Parts: sequence; C-alpha cells; structure tokens
Amino acid sequence: MTLSLHGVIPPVPTILHDDGTFDSVGMGRVIDRLLESDVNGFLFLGSAGEFAHLTTVQRKEIAEFCIARVAGRKPVIVGTAACGTLEAIELGQHAAAAGADAVIVVNPYYARLTEERIYLHYRQIAEAVPVPVLLYNFPGLTGEDLSIELVGRLARDCPNIVGIKDTVDCLSHIRRLIIEVKGARPDFLVFCGFDEYVLDTLMLGGDGVIPATSNFAPELTCGIYAAFNRGDFAALGPLMRRLAVLCQIYITDVPFTGLVKEALVKTGLDISTAVAAPATRPDAATCARLDEILISAGVIAA
Repeated sequence: MTLSLHGVIPPVPTILHDDGTFDSVGMGRVIDRLLESDVNGFLFLGSAGEFAHLTTVQRKEIAEFCIARVAGRKPVIVGTAACGTLEAIELGQHAAAAGADAVIVVNPYYARLTEERIYLHYRQIAEAVPVPVLLYNFPGLTGEDLSIELVGRLARDCPNIVGIKDTVDCLSHIRRLIIEVKGARPDFLVFCGFDEYVLDTLMLGGDGVIPATSNFAPELTCGIYAAFNRGDFAALGPLMRRLAVLCQIYITDVPFTGLVKEALVKTGLDISTAVAAPATRPDAATCARLDEILISAGVIAA
C-alpha cells in the first residue's frame, strides 16, 4: 500500500477532564488550531497522546472523534500499540474502520522478546490490519531496539508496513534506515522522532519528523521543513537554534506530556491540562522552567 505522508506530523496530546475522561471540546480546539497551521498530518494516541495510560474503550472513543474532526483534511495516523498482538490487531482494525489513513505500532514494551517474535508480532498485525502500518521504534521506553536488519526484513516481507518513526538519540541508526532500508525500498518512509534530528533526516533523504513541539510551536519544525524544500539554508540556522532550545522541555519533566498541554495554554489555547493517571500535572517550579524555555526559544514573549 502507498501512503502520502511527509513533513511535520505532530503527535497530538489527548485532552482530558480532571476526572480522566476524554474532553472532546478541548480536543477539538487542538485539532482545529493545528488544521490552520502548516503541519502535514496528525498522529493521535502516540506517546504524547498518553495511549499507554488510557483504556481500550477510551482509545477507541478518542480515535473515532479525532478522525471525524479532521474529516480527511490532512492524513491521520492512529497509535494502536499494545503488548499483546491480538489487542494491537483489534485496535488497528477499529482505527481502519473509523477512517484512519494509517496506524503506528510501537513494539511490545513489557515482556522481553526475541527478534523473531517481534517480527511475528508485526507481521501478524500487517496481515490483519487493512490500512498501512508504520513501525515505531522507541528503545528508551520499550527497552528493545528495532534493529536495522529487523526493519529491513519487515519492509521486504510486509508490503503493508510502509515506514517507521525512529525515536532514537543516535543519528547513525536513522542514517542506516535511510540508506539500507529505504535504499532497498524507496517508498519506505523514515521519520525521526526527536525534533532536533529533523534537518539531518531530511538531508540524508528521510521523509520528515514527528515532533511534540509542533503542537504548540509548529512554526519552527514546519519552517525548517519549508526552508529545506526551497533550499533556503540561511533560514535554517536560526530555526534550528530556536528548536534546540525548545527541546529542553523533554528533560524538564517525566513524562513530558503535561508540559505539552501547558505549552498549548501558554501559546493561547483554552484547554484543560489534566493528564492521565498515574501522571500528574507539572508543579509550579516545572511550569516556571517551561516559561523560561518558551521565552528563550522565542515562542512566547517575556
């Protein structure tokens, strides 16, 4: 299957009420503002969307709402990962039926698995889900890396596996995916997950970035993507330096998902900043540090 995905795809936060239930009004506000920006698509129920802290019922409700709200105006990817293959298939089939353009699946993140078993997990999902599947490699959270050899094997054997989000703090891994996997299958999509690798990924021949900062400062990563495409290298330096400052949010709180919602509010959006338990809202000192970062990156005024 082919999928027209490229550029900047925000991993959209899930907006919740204080009691942990889904806030569709707030979610709609986030989606509407992003639709007016230059982002090239949406990823719902990824890491920034707190999928791992939500029930299956919630995840289906959220997927249905978000797909309907976007209404085909930009591509939609839905995160359908689960530790069990059958649940991942169920979620993937549901997302497809709801109208998702693709699903993205991080490898099982509790029980350690041999590479052969990870391969079988993804192959079964690809064969059962009727929309394109993207791999999601985040070894910092799952504890297991999707090796270049494994990704290449899946790309060869499963036409329905169309790409990867590679959230690794190592450019050589992204480079090898582009040269070895994309080189053998040119339609295979390679997105970096860490914002600051966007320019390197594009220059090496990758397809884009899936950055949480694009939810509240899309002008930075979208600006980098546009400047790269028009060959305006003079514009890239200032944008990359601002983005580098902004990326400090990822080490300011654990998890960082609450800070993304706080940043949305600080950039003018009226939404709840509640997060899914066991996470809690950032404390006052952490929010003050967020202010400093946003000001230093030129996202908000002092």
